[in-house]
Amino acid sequence: MKKFTDKTFRIKTSCGIEQYNKLKTNKTFTGRLRFYWFNFFAIIRDLNK
Repeated sequence: MKKFTDKTFRIKTSCGIEQYNKLKTNKTFTGRLRFYWFNFFAIIRDLNK
């Protein structure tokens, strides 16, 4: 189920990777805004893991 291939990215949890893949497919303006918002907080949250 993991389509995540960027090895330099900092999202490490399986649920975070699934949400990343789901949000990446939404190409609308609000979808992209939510995608970047998610990335920002997911990276901060997963720094300790």
